[in-house]
Amino acid sequence: MPIIADHLTYVYDGNKNLKTTAVDDISVSIDDGQFIGLIGHTGSGKTTFLQLLSGLIKPVSGTVLIDGEDIFAKNFDLHSIRSKVGIVFQYPEHQLFEETVFTDVCFGPKNLGLPKEEIESRAIEALRLVGLDEGIYSQSPFELSGGQKRRVAIAGVISMKPKFLILDEPTAGLDPAGRKEILGLVSKLCREQNMTIILVSHSMDDVAEYADRILVINDGKLAIDAPPREVFNHKDELESYGLSLPQVTKAMFRLKESGIPVNTDAITVNEALSDILKVLK
Repeated sequence: MPIIADHLTYVYDGNKNLKTTAVDDISVSIDDGQFIGLIGHTGSGKTTFLQLLSGLIKPVSGTVLIDGEDIFAKNFDLHSIRSKVGIVFQYPEHQLFEETVFTDVCFGPKNLGLPKEEIESRAIEALRLVGLDEGIYSQSPFELSGGQKRRVAIAGVISMKPKFLILDEPTAGLDPAGRKEILGLVSKLCREQNMTIILVSHSMDDVAEYADRILVINDGKLAIDAPPREVFNHKDELESYGLSLPQVTKAMFRLKESGIPVNTDAITVNEALSDILKVLK
């Protein structure tokens, strides 16, 4: 079943005379197995929206339905969300703390109160899914590379077998190769495990390449909800929100402005290359 945000509103009330509406009447439905890109300028309300979806904070009005259940209803057990919605924050490796990689990944399912055999089985499965070799299971997570630490942190979340995986800038601080590895892994989880992914990223190139659908949040409101190609056709609107286009799309616009009749709908390198070759022929 989908995850549904129904007229969500959240207001920060740090000062009686200065209230900030971080999320303003957002309604959206996200189907099982979708890869969603969530974008918006800094302070647009993205992170607050994610916290509402995962039950970390309660809305002023509206609600979230997960598997048809209102997670803010009085009798709802919020603890049960942790087995349905997994969250990977920026720099998730900062959350690693156990002595070995294996015990760190076991931590989440252990907190679900599962039997030891199930805990260990889930940890092994999660570590395999993120592509980590058995040779590092007994190592300290702090001895690993940045990309490996990130994989261990993600394994710790998916070992709880969530239906929905929320990632808030999961590639922050990684080099291009590391970014590609992590996003390739997340895309694979979406395809092969039918896991719903919600990815927050400041990289338009990343959401263009991996997302099936993009939600654009501006000043707390859901401004655009569409497939990537359609979203990036809103060039002027995105720029008014403080957002840019994928680098390759920018390049195609420049080529067209210089008189070369290329297609500015290209959002990936392969699409741009194919179109440029057609023009050259």
